[in-house]
Amino acid sequence: MSEPGTPGVSVVICAYTEDRWEDVLAAVASVRAQSRPALETLLVVDHNRALLDRLDREYKETGDVRVLANAGPRGLSAGRNTGIAAARGEIVAFLDDDAVAGRDWLKYFAEAYADPRVMAVGGRTEPVWASGRRPAWFPEEFDWVVGCTYRGLPRGRVRVRNVLGGNASFRRSAFDAAGGFATGIGRDGNKRPLGGEETELCIRLSRARPDAILLIDDRAVIHHRVPGVRERFRYFRTRTYAEGLSKALVARSVGARKGLESERRYTTRVLPAGVARGLRDALLGRPGGAGRAGAIVAGVLTAAGGYVVGSVRARRGGVTFSVVDVGDGVPHGGGRGGGGD
Repeated sequence: MSEPGTPGVSVVICAYTEDRWEDVLAAVASVRAQSRPALETLLVVDHNRALLDRLDREYKETGDVRVLANAGPRGLSAGRNTGIAAARGEIVAFLDDDAVAGRDWLKYFAEAYADPRVMAVGGRTEPVWASGRRPAWFPEEFDWVVGCTYRGLPRGRVRVRNVLGGNASFRRSAFDAAGGFATGIGRDGNKRPLGGEETELCIRLSRARPDAILLIDDRAVIHHRVPGVRERFRYFRTRTYAEGLSKALVARSVGARKGLESERRYTTRVLPAGVARGLRDALLGRPGGAGRAGAIVAGVLTAAGGYVVGSVRARRGGVTFSVVDVGDGVPHGGGRGGGGD
């Protein structure tokens, strides 16, 4: 239970595969070990009956963990919306199913909401490489490829355009004002590793509430597992291309000026500096320098290609997405053991 006088926090963890069984259990355990206790943990299962039933059995004796079926279409956005609608807390936090939260994760989130203008707070996500160390060629500027905080983001507790969805929290009233996560932008478990749904939501929120403050506090740390397949350059290319596709959808929704505002600084300042560091390291004989410089250039070109393709598809009406109203309580089908394929 939350401490007297502090907002209750509901934590939403979306899961979709039994392959991450141990990861899901570790994620839930890290929430239950918080120095600032959560009000509840909501495990939302994305159209996987076997996983739903297994998790239901695992947590049926616990009062602080609820297992829900995704009440919307397949995908991360609909799963998050299911959790939002069922949440009882004033604050709704999101944790990836393959991540563990630091002990004070919720403490730092909750502290930031002392200012009533704060509508969203994100944290810092550190990679845990399956190989035990960062690949020499993998640039820190592209850690977003593996769902982690990347070089170039501001440090400390600072205002931002958007938080990153795998380590984020929102005031419940933010969803009342702006609606939920848009379906059709983010991941659905079967297609390319798309993203951008939290960016679109945050921009939409800032438009609905011009006084809203969105923050990142890098003391709110989680540790995100990076499987071996994501340490490979092939995945790097696939993910950067998918990011371009996603940004085209975000720009379609909120306009290119706001949708690409942060990306312009990133591509004109952060990435050129990263290339320069890589080339310098190569000249100094340090391992991976040339590879990092090359990966940055390749990532930019691949993302740009994805953006062009995504923009063309959007103009032709080949992709659609929708914003769900999650402000009216528990969704139909939500609840322990309900729904699922």
